[in-house]
Amino acid sequence: MKLLKDILYKVKLSSVVGPTGVLINTIQFDSRKVCDEDLFIAVPGTKSDGNDYVKDAIDKGAKAILTNSLPPKTFKEITYIKVDDVRQSLARVASNFYDNPSHKLNLIGITGTNGKTTTSTLMYQLFKLFNQKVGLISTNKISINDDEFETDLTTPDPLTLNKVLNDMTNSKVKYCFMEVSSHSIKQKRIDGLNFKVGVFTNLSHDHLDYHKTFKEYRNVKKAFFDSLESDSVAIINADDKNGEFMVQNCKSMVIKYAQKTNSNHLLKILEKDFNGMKINIDGVEVWTKLIGKFNAYNLLATYSLAKNYNFSNSEILNKISLLDSVAGRFEKVYSKKTNKIGIIDYAHSPDSIQNILETINDLKNKSSLITVIGCGGDRDTKKRPVMGRIAASLSDKVVLTSDNPRFEDPNIIIEQMLSGIEKKDKHKVYSIVDRKKAIKHACEMSSDNDVILVAGKGHEKYQIQGIEKNDFDDKLMLKKFLKSKS
Repeated sequence: MKLLKDILYKVKLSSVVGPTGVLINTIQFDSRKVCDEDLFIAVPGTKSDGNDYVKDAIDKGAKAILTNSLPPKTFKEITYIKVDDVRQSLARVASNFYDNPSHKLNLIGITGTNGKTTTSTLMYQLFKLFNQKVGLISTNKISINDDEFETDLTTPDPLTLNKVLNDMTNSKVKYCFMEVSSHSIKQKRIDGLNFKVGVFTNLSHDHLDYHKTFKEYRNVKKAFFDSLESDSVAIINADDKNGEFMVQNCKSMVIKYAQKTNSNHLLKILEKDFNGMKINIDGVEVWTKLIGKFNAYNLLATYSLAKNYNFSNSEILNKISLLDSVAGRFEKVYSKKTNKIGIIDYAHSPDSIQNILETINDLKNKSSLITVIGCGGDRDTKKRPVMGRIAASLSDKVVLTSDNPRFEDPNIIIEQMLSGIEKKDKHKVYSIVDRKKAIKHACEMSSDNDVILVAGKGHEKYQIQGIEKNDFDDKLMLKKFLKSKS
């Protein structure tokens, strides 16, 4: 338990009604989870307002209420804290409640449209190979040294985030690699955290259902780098035109990495095939199991971070050759019987699908490329025609299908993807709403040595249809249907 006045340290208060010297058991923003002596935070939302559940929280035993609007009737045994910004306050009190764990380790935040999961996971792998105590907070999972936990969000809510960071500090973690999504920046989930390093991967069209314009999306990402302190470091992809913009007002030291632009750290791809790449980093050649120019950037960001922490150059490069690809990111499934190559990838933005298709085309020689792809429901609709056009123009055949339709009609989503496909490419395109049947059809119409890409869901082991979250694994489906010789 902690004193309320300690939990409120550095929170911008408008007014307080009641004592702050009371002991608080824990913090909740879901009234259903409130217990005796808790602080309930009434978070305003788009679908529901936490202020509507203040009475429920008090009935369940809440000792204090943090809100942006004091109720007309107050109870003398309850302390009410009024603030202007509830989300920011939630992040601050969460950090205080867990004794500001981000200040006790090296917190590295990775942000950008693509590459966040791969880059953060590669960093986690590399530093683990250096026998460091490490933590990972990513789309795929949360890891504390060798222990793994499932997660639903790229960046968790502030309470979960600080609890996990506290668990890490209790486990002696020295370096934590954390994906930082644009949603988490705008919703102030990461406020109050002390980032030692911020990493920028790239920026392209995505999440415009939430941010409305690309300019707003870009400015939200920039806000993360604006918040870095002078004793921190910003590591940016100098080949991305938005890289310099990200650090315009940055107080921290800036380190640049690139494949084409003069930078602190440079990489060139020398050789490549479906087994990996031979690359040159800062004048030294090394083989990596990863594939594609986009993964070369992810590796270079990882190398740049390790150099920043003064690990031996020869040891960094030696260990880079040992790094494995990340689940659901250019993950390969082979059929020895037919010599077909299946690839599962999380690509779900125009830029990411173009990158992966160009990479495959660069490697596949005379084989055909068959792409299975959809777009998520209740998400950015503007990218759907663009993704349909890119998929059809860069594939020999395309099967349009469901992704996570959520509350949308998957047939309408497919029609929107079809609307962007050029007339000359329409003969390549099949529409099969059922994702399982779509993957099966792609495998059945492929020939020996062909490449089948299943894009969009990657590591996910479910499909969201309405309120249902049904078991579905692209990798298992692809393995199953690649077995039979067509």
